[in-house]
Amino acid sequence: MTSGAWFRRGWITPRNVVVAAILTFVVLLPVYTSGTGNYFLLSLFTRIVILAMAASTLNLILGYGGMVSFGHAAYVGIGGYVVGILAHEGITTGFLQWPLALIASGVFGLVVGALSLRTRGVYFIMITLAFAQMIYYVALALDRYGGDDGMTIYTRSQFAGLIDLSQKTVFYYLCVVLLLGTIYLVHRLANSRFGLVIQGSRSNDRRMRAIGFPTFRYRLTCFVIAGMLCGLSGALLATHTDFISPAMMHWTRSGDLIVMVVLGGMASVFGPLIGAVALLVLEEVLSGITEYWQIILGPLLLLVVLFARGGVDGILLHWHDHYRSASHGIGNLLARMRRG
Repeated sequence: MTSGAWFRRGWITPRNVVVAAILTFVVLLPVYTSGTGNYFLLSLFTRIVILAMAASTLNLILGYGGMVSFGHAAYVGIGGYVVGILAHEGITTGFLQWPLALIASGVFGLVVGALSLRTRGVYFIMITLAFAQMIYYVALALDRYGGDDGMTIYTRSQFAGLIDLSQKTVFYYLCVVLLLGTIYLVHRLANSRFGLVIQGSRSNDRRMRAIGFPTFRYRLTCFVIAGMLCGLSGALLATHTDFISPAMMHWTRSGDLIVMVVLGGMASVFGPLIGAVALLVLEEVLSGITEYWQIILGPLLLLVVLFARGGVDGILLHWHDHYRSASHGIGNLLARMRRG
């Protein structure tokens, strides 16, 4: 099959090329780091993969559901604190730590969603922010577990010898697998009957209720699922850093996750991954140039919001449409020349 046929079928697009390049780099990164000894890059992308997973869960409720949660990082903190507290108390088995992280995050999401989803707009944003700050101050008050200073995790989660998370490459690939699993799950949910109801509620909740859909229950279920999956990313982050602190769930971390989703492209499959890579790599590069890197990053993000409403994903789609229309125009011109 020629490259033109691949393009006409829609398989070769700028978006697919970028996603394929990112996934190839992510998968082959440990090979590069083991050959060069640059393990900082492996540590950086482990963090990127984990935060991309958290951003993907936010994309489920923000991108597809229109629920602008400004407290999503609370689930990251809850998942991390469950792992850290259990490890501090001598419970190091991951078969208990990680399911409890999911359950605790889900329960918190159920409480927050049951109250916040009865509101809309700025009220919804403020309630999610209030709950996130509440759990943040609870973590500050946990003097037994480090309080404001945080707490070091001396023993990583154990899985009965089936997998050794102390090996950086093994842990990295585990994070990659869980990220891809999360992206796939979000994609399947968004394109299922359940997801279509969520998207319909985002567009016109009153009409969806009028035709018989209990949208509150659908949206609450979506909210809880997103919280549980984000809690798992928190467990991964705590394992990666071997440290937990209230800063994990501060509202500024929720802002970072929102930026990743918006920057990559809301309601797109790989948008959160693209946004996480773009934001965190850009932060790393700019911070190496100047300590005032936020002055450069801020206007760049503002330009994306103003002129690229679909984020990076929207830019890539625009390039594809532009190139496709241009190629069709050239093809028609050549056809007329041959006929003439």
